[in-house]
Amino acid sequence: MTALRIGIVGCGKIADAHVDQIRAVGNAEIVAVCDSEALMAKQLAARFAIPATYADFKQMLREQWLDVVHITTPPGSHVPLAVEAFSAGCHVFIEKPLALDSIAASEIVAAAEAHGRKLSINYWYNFESPALALRRIVEEGTLGDPVHVESTFGYDLSGVFGSAVLGNESHWVHGLPGRIFHNVLDHLINKISLFMPDSDPQIVTLDYRLRPATGHDRLALITDELRFLMRGERVSGYGMVSSHARPVAHMARVYGTKNTAHVDFLRRTVVVEQASKIPSALGRLHWAYSHAKSYRRCVYDNLKQFVRAEFHAFQGMRYLIHEFYDAIRDIGPLPISYAEMLRVSSLVDAVISGLTQTQQTAQANTRFTQTQHAVEAGR
Repeated sequence: MTALRIGIVGCGKIADAHVDQIRAVGNAEIVAVCDSEALMAKQLAARFAIPATYADFKQMLREQWLDVVHITTPPGSHVPLAVEAFSAGCHVFIEKPLALDSIAASEIVAAAEAHGRKLSINYWYNFESPALALRRIVEEGTLGDPVHVESTFGYDLSGVFGSAVLGNESHWVHGLPGRIFHNVLDHLINKISLFMPDSDPQIVTLDYRLRPATGHDRLALITDELRFLMRGERVSGYGMVSSHARPVAHMARVYGTKNTAHVDFLRRTVVVEQASKIPSALGRLHWAYSHAKSYRRCVYDNLKQFVRAEFHAFQGMRYLIHEFYDAIRDIGPLPISYAEMLRVSSLVDAVISGLTQTQQTAQANTRFTQTQHAVEAGR
């Protein structure tokens, strides 16, 4: 089978992970990389021995005859880049969020369909081993019918990315409608949406800031704690982004009519919580024993993955890329449906809309307080 010819546009930090996982998948060759900052493209190419670099995306498309383009640029550029790639006959694998809003996301999907090309988005956490195990558990009926889903994502503002955002008022994240939350909301919502079929659930959003003020007007607009509640017809969902909770967490909990499942994406564990059939105090003792047994099984499973070199940070991305490339070759279906991409994008819009309203209210309250203080000082 002929190897797919791959090009990458956007040579920031996440592009390194794409290169590693594309090569691990096999039967694909990265022939060119592109970035509007030519030095970024040259550095990526030098690190991974990629033959061609470009600062002009259209030129790369004209000269390289690519099968697939990986778009790893900020979301504001996704629509024009994706449309150009589809027009050139390329399939597209794109970083989340799909676009700045659901209208722009629909443009990307429409372009893929119009040109008969295929599209996938990097929801790679949903293809990690614990996420796949959770899907099997749900499909087997172990949980019964889901009634509530909780999704938690920790955001370390002192980490490499967080420090870059807070240290640079011109960073592209500040231009997102949902600012710093916008970059991670997909990770929360695409887990809740798997179990909540509603296209337009009720949503309540709350955000606030715990870190001290810095005196920078633009940075002051960035809140660092987010909570939202979704209510569908039969399933509800709760999401939390926290920059301060420790240890930094990335978890999901699915409550069912029979049992409840707890998934830890960072530690790669899946535990099904069942009601004890043993009465009284013995039942409470058995609860801890059954949990210990479940975690012991997780240790064995993780050790097996470690031995097979499948326990690295981006194993889910590797699995997802493999599935997408198989879909391109008509070996299997698309790993993520267009309907699901658009539904997640629409739900992100709704959360951000509520976020914007709370921020406007907070700013109005601040202005009112400042005015009151000024009036009192003048008396």
